[in-house]
Amino acid sequence: MTKDYLFEVGIEEMPAHVVSKSVKQLADKTKKFLKENGLSFTDIKTFSTPRRLTILVKDLAEQQENIDEVKKGPAKKIAQDSDGNWTKAAQGFARGQGMTTDDIYFEELKGTEYAYVHVQKEGKKASNILMGMSDIVKSMTFPTKMRWGASGDFEFVRPIHWMVSLFGSEVVPVKLLDIEAGRKTQGHRFLGDSVVLANSSDYEEALKSQYVIANAAERKEMIVRQIEELAAHHNWKVKLDKSLLEEVTNLVEYPTVFAGSFDEKYLNIPDEVLITSMKDNQRYFEVYDENGKLINYFISVRNGNSEYLDNVISGNEKVLVARLDDAQFFYDEDKKYPLSHFVDKLANVSFHDKIGSMSEHMTRVKEIGNYLAKQFNLSDEVVKDFNRAADIYKFDLVSSMVGEFAELQGIMGTHYAKLAGENEAVANAIKESYMPISAEGELPTSEVGALLSIAEKLDTIIAFFGAGMIPTSSNDPYALRRSAYGIVRILLNEDWSLSIKKVLPEIITLIAGKTPAKLPKSDEQESEIADFIRDRVKQFLQSNDYKYDVVDAVLASSQQDPMQIVAAAKTLQKHHDDDDFKPVVESLTRITNILKKAELGNDSEVNADLFTSDSEKELFAGVENLQNDDLAIDELYQGFVDLQPVINDYFESNMILDKDEKVKNNRLTQLQKVNDLASRMGDLSKLVIK
Repeated sequence: MTKDYLFEVGIEEMPAHVVSKSVKQLADKTKKFLKENGLSFTDIKTFSTPRRLTILVKDLAEQQENIDEVKKGPAKKIAQDSDGNWTKAAQGFARGQGMTTDDIYFEELKGTEYAYVHVQKEGKKASNILMGMSDIVKSMTFPTKMRWGASGDFEFVRPIHWMVSLFGSEVVPVKLLDIEAGRKTQGHRFLGDSVVLANSSDYEEALKSQYVIANAAERKEMIVRQIEELAAHHNWKVKLDKSLLEEVTNLVEYPTVFAGSFDEKYLNIPDEVLITSMKDNQRYFEVYDENGKLINYFISVRNGNSEYLDNVISGNEKVLVARLDDAQFFYDEDKKYPLSHFVDKLANVSFHDKIGSMSEHMTRVKEIGNYLAKQFNLSDEVVKDFNRAADIYKFDLVSSMVGEFAELQGIMGTHYAKLAGENEAVANAIKESYMPISAEGELPTSEVGALLSIAEKLDTIIAFFGAGMIPTSSNDPYALRRSAYGIVRILLNEDWSLSIKKVLPEIITLIAGKTPAKLPKSDEQESEIADFIRDRVKQFLQSNDYKYDVVDAVLASSQQDPMQIVAAAKTLQKHHDDDDFKPVVESLTRITNILKKAELGNDSEVNADLFTSDSEKELFAGVENLQNDDLAIDELYQGFVDLQPVINDYFESNMILDKDEKVKNNRLTQLQKVNDLASRMGDLSKLVIK
């Protein structure tokens, strides 16, 4: 027999960002708890609002399965001494099964007698086991917690006010501090009353009658539907930002959407400022006209019904206007000064205590960018724009607007640079120098911005490693892993080839002495940085669903250029399931294995005069055709596909370890040439082929 089990924790309003994660945590812990206790169920449904975390366990068994099994213990010669007395081993075995030595009997198994007990236990009732739900609540973790209770040592995200614990229609007694679970839950704080549940299945509908939509997905759908209706009525366009929609859903129990407006005069402020004021500060959705232009309206969500909505709209408008007045003031103040006014201040802004000022950081970034521009063979125009951008790109950090809205750094720099007459490429590079702002965030779209972003991130990584502030395990306070991943993604996006390990010593030499920052001084430190960035290539490959053996193969090479590593991975992944993939890999791996065991001579070139068969000539000619550094990895692979029969014929026709030392060395040198070419794709022995 089964019944549904309802468990609700009623609390003071939680921060929106913890609601979804917390109810998932409650469900996951309950699922584990039930499985560990041998209670079957079909599903766990979750409900959550700012004031409650709830699970509904569907079809929960009313009782554990009865136990009826034979347990095997120690051998008889260990269970009893020579006089037939029970040893400690036998006593411990019986005790461990909840029995005594009187229950032990012996049976022979493969010529040896062993101790056995027959265990029969009646399964516990689910209601008795569910009393342990209080321990699950105690074990929950949160990013922010509060303490309360008589002893003051109980921690939870917010104080708990009530609990519901209902197994079908039966209350399961669960007690936490002085709170005893029952069948009474609470409706909306202002619109609803408390409600007594007769059965666990009554929960969702009972709360709806008290202005609580406990199903978060249903609440979100209500918000979306109301916004779409409102937008359609006014012929507006609204961007339903996912994170904002999730946050708003977790801020309300009964959503009612409404629209407000602000004076058109504020539309002279950059859109990003208005959107930040509405979205980040007030949780409003911005509104656009049918042409996609931002207009002086906003949409928000009330936690309640439509009564007295005019008062709510008026209050929200007043709050927003206060923010916009501040923004207007900061914007007007910043526009009074030339860019040089802000740039000069950066000499007194610390990049980091151990690394120096922001100005010094910018100086190094400019040097690095100019060096990289040559590596990437960028045009004089790009270099010119880069140099101008590198001279000013951090200036908005000391502007009034960014002082108030820190999230607008770079964005305001772009706006102010345009107002100051800087060209489009320079102005946009300021914003793009911060990209990507998250692991999978938007990348720079211009070469100037991409160059500035890579140089900025590279200097940051070098400087922090030089100062000894290196990420360890999960500790990465300066987000250096994200910076390194950004470098990899930008290089790949721009098709820029760069051997990190090769250029690092040159870059460090270039910027040494330019500023007081400590820089890596040893080969070991430089390798550490190169490996740190190279590890992000692995992250990129794994994030883009490359096969694990392909990732292992390409990263086992000594290749340091992310472009080449990823190109090799693309080729191996693309052909992994081809019919000729296995024979190609097998023939190349055979060469690798021979070379591992053989002692290679000092010859670096193949001597055609020592050839004794046509197969040697054919392999030599085939390898000659592939020895081209400009050959793309995929073309190289196709070359090996064509060469595979030749390699097989080579092994069939020739004794590699010939008794003539010169012939043997010549053949090994020839195989080494093949192996060197194949290693451009990685260590193929790590590929799993069937």
